[in-house]
Amino acid sequence: MPSARPVAARAASTFSRFWPALLSIGGLFFAWEAYAQLSGIPPTTLPPPSRVLVQGALQYRALWDNTLPTIYATVLGFTCSVSAAFAFSVLIDFYRPLRRALLPVFIISQTLPMIAIAPLVVLWFGFGLLPKIMLVALVTFFPMLIALLQGYASTAGEIEQLVASMGAPRWRIFLLARLPSALPYFFAGLRISITYAVVGAIFAEYAGAAKGLGIYILNAKNNFRPDLVLAAVMVSASLTLVLFGVTVWVQGLAMPWRQLSGSQDR
Repeated sequence: MPSARPVAARAASTFSRFWPALLSIGGLFFAWEAYAQLSGIPPTTLPPPSRVLVQGALQYRALWDNTLPTIYATVLGFTCSVSAAFAFSVLIDFYRPLRRALLPVFIISQTLPMIAIAPLVVLWFGFGLLPKIMLVALVTFFPMLIALLQGYASTAGEIEQLVASMGAPRWRIFLLARLPSALPYFFAGLRISITYAVVGAIFAEYAGAAKGLGIYILNAKNNFRPDLVLAAVMVSASLTLVLFGVTVWVQGLAMPWRQLSGSQDR
């Protein structure tokens, strides 16, 4: 049937894009399984992935109950981080002296060791959701800010001059020239920061929480269950991949012309 051809073509295109990643992940799991089974290492030290998957499936309810708080902290913290980074980037772009005033402060914030600051944040703000949101935002804010500032700086001078020659005020030059030029940098920073967000949320839960993947990993480690530790790690890795895929999908919606040019190049 003619209608089935586009569907088959899309399926073949999707498979051709993802098979290298699937092959590499499958090869890694195969090597891990073979080594764990043939080396004689006890499963209490290095469980094979088959055991990790089975135990994770048996503990799926506990894993899901602890994954939800991590998702909430990650999404809310990352949303606050992106919003704050955009607001500060606009202020710095419009008022250049703020760059010299604020950037050193933001750079210093990135030198604070998370292992030291996380327990203090939990001590100050309790064991609820707020300290997790704050720590996720702290981890992901700076890469987003720098990506946006670099994107504004990449705007071609000719475009700004053209818009200005039409009598556009500064805010309209920003909307029509500087902001569109920053989109590729923004999404590059978004993809980098989202991978830090999940790790930041889990680390914040390590410092103190009632539920979350960090608490689940900590309890499994204390009970000498490396299979459950690795099951939670697989869940966090899957969550990171899903969020990364969401950022790529959002970029495709916001910048459809890049997808078109990429398909023409291929």
